[in-house]
Amino acid sequence: MSTRTLPDQLLQRPDIWVGSRLAAVAAETTGHPALDRLLPGGGWPRGALSEVLVPRAGVGELQLILPLLARLSQAGRRIAFVAPPHVPYAPALLAAGVDLQHCWVVEPQSETDCIWAIEQSLRCPGVGAVAGWLAVADERVQRRLQLAAENNGDGGGAIGLLMRPPQARRQPSVAALRLAIAPGADGPVVEVLKARGGRVGQSARLAAAP
Repeated sequence: MSTRTLPDQLLQRPDIWVGSRLAAVAAETTGHPALDRLLPGGGWPRGALSEVLVPRAGVGELQLILPLLARLSQAGRRIAFVAPPHVPYAPALLAAGVDLQHCWVVEPQSETDCIWAIEQSLRCPGVGAVAGWLAVADERVQRRLQLAAENNGDGGGAIGLLMRPPQARRQPSVAALRLAIAPGADGPVVEVLKARGGRVGQSARLAAAP
């Protein structure tokens, strides 16, 4: 079907892939060149959700997202960690270049509170990215968070980074980008599971942490 025959309201939906959009993807570099080469726009999509499937805490998920968080915080954008499995270690964040003055850590008491905190953080003006650890997120919840990322108060769109368990791979997702990370002897390996126009099924190895 030609895109000309699709109703305008469908063309505006972020969960519908349209080939002609590829050149217009707005993205922020991941800070990992090998991974950027696999992604449409060359990085994390702005104003959208990205999912990272993590088999267990500490396999490299922070190594994956810290270059983005450092760059945004240094530019004066706020970043938020919501429900991390461990309190982020401040000296490690500083060493990675994160400006702690622009860093929030939110520790919700329930899954419902976690969803609310991620949503409100994404909507907040001045927020550049939100990293949230969320075990359960059906399509309704994902759409809420996608809309929040799109409607960030600054108008440019925030970057939502959802850390999900491996079993989420069997569940539908409205995320614009879906990655899976696994440990490797020479550094974490990141596989592209879903990307609008990206190289799905291909993987990139992150440099081993010093």
